Amino acid sequence: MRKLLALVCSLALCSFAWADDKYPDISHDELKSAIAAKKVTLLDVNGTSTYAKGHIPGAIDFTKAKDSITAKLPKDKGALIVAYCANENCTAYQQGAKAAKDLGYTNVKVYPEGAPEWLEKNVGVIAAPHLKAAWIEKGIPHVLVRGEFVVRDGVH
Repeated sequence: MRKLLALVCSLALCSFAWADDKYPDISHDELKSAIAAKKVTLLDVNGTSTYAKGHIPGAIDFTKAKDSITAKLPKDKGALIVAYCANENCTAYQQGAKAAKDLGYTNVKVYPEGAPEWLEKNVGVIAAPHLKAAWIEKGIPHVLVRGEFVVRDGVH
């Protein structure tokens, strides 16, 4: 009987610990609205090389900034913090969400679909390497503009 009671207590404690690491999802439309209203801090937890290839506009490279993340997050502990990674099967977002929660943030959510969903819905420009899969291969009308400052023979 004691073993059964100990097992039940252990399972209950494990379920509470697991529940602590569960973060509510934010929908695409909710995230889009929060970004437009400048009421969200985004944490890209895909890794620095993936971040460099493309990310949701305004996102913080969590991997690069995690040692100084306190300085990058808002002072308001009730501010919306959203962590994301590659897709629904990727759980790396939990690192960013947990870091924010551990710092006392109370409004921490996740965007489980990540950057691919953002691209799929054609919201914003992320990075040129992703355009081929996002627009060109799908036949979506688009215009690519290349802007750079070039100096040739002293002439701009």
